[in-house]
This record gives sequence, structure tokens and C-alpha cells, in this order.
Amino acid sequence: QEQLPAASDTELRGLDGEIATLSAKVQALQQSCRQMEAELRDLNGSMTTPEMAREVEELRKDCASYTEKLERIKSATNHVTPEEKEKVCGEQKLYCKEWRRRKRMATELLEAILEGYPKSKKQFFEEVGIETDEDHNITLPAAV
Repeated sequence: QEQLPAASDTELRGLDGEIATLSAKVQALQQSCRQMEAELRDLNGSMTTPEMAREVEELRKDCASYTEKLERIKSATNHVTPEEKEKVCGEQKLYCKEWRRRKRMATELLEAILEGYPKSKKQFFEEVGIETDEDHNITLPAAV
């Protein structure tokens, strides 16, 4: 650098101005590039026209099959009348109520036996062969 001639103040100011202009231009171009990259990511993430056409066709097929199923259901003659439905729901409530009552009675009886039994509840159930609802992951329907 010592071999090069020294630059004057006006030349340095001119070069500084040029650097500032070029820096602003670089920042503008970088911002533009970021925007274009974001747009490219969005476009790459979206479906192409053929993919969209296939998706539309699949949705139309699904819609047609659901419409056909709906028509079959509407035209069915074996509908359940409100009276039959009410009867079945009433029976279910009755059976669930009875189930709870009997389970409560059995539990009370077993607890009375276990008061004087020397072994654990699990051992007693095993010896007698009692299987509980919980053993089979069965729960009572919620009371309505």
C-alpha cells in the first residue's frame, strides 16, 4: 500500500459515499432475496396443479360415496321408531341399575368375609376364583 499514491480527502469522501450507496443497495438486494426465498418456501410447500387435481378427484369420490351411503340410510325401511329407542334405553338403564346394585351387594359381602380372612384380598379372590370388572377392564356406563 505504501507504493500506491495517497488519496485526497475529496477522493476518500467520494469513495465513502460510494461505499454507503453500495451498502444500501446490498441491504435492499438482501431484503429482496429474503422475500423471494420466503415466497419460494411457500410455493414449494404448496401443492402442484396435478397434485391438487388428484386431491379434488379423491374428495369428489369420497363425497359421492358418502352421498350414496346417505341415500341408502334414508331409503332404509328398518328405521328404529322413537318408541323402540325409548324402550331399549329404558332397559339399558334398568340393567345398569341392577348391575350397580348387585356389584355393591357383592362388594359388601366380600368385604365382610375379608374382615376375618387372614390373607390379602387379592389372594382371597384368587383362591375363590372371583373375577372383577376391573380385571377385564370393564366399566359401568355412566348413570344418565
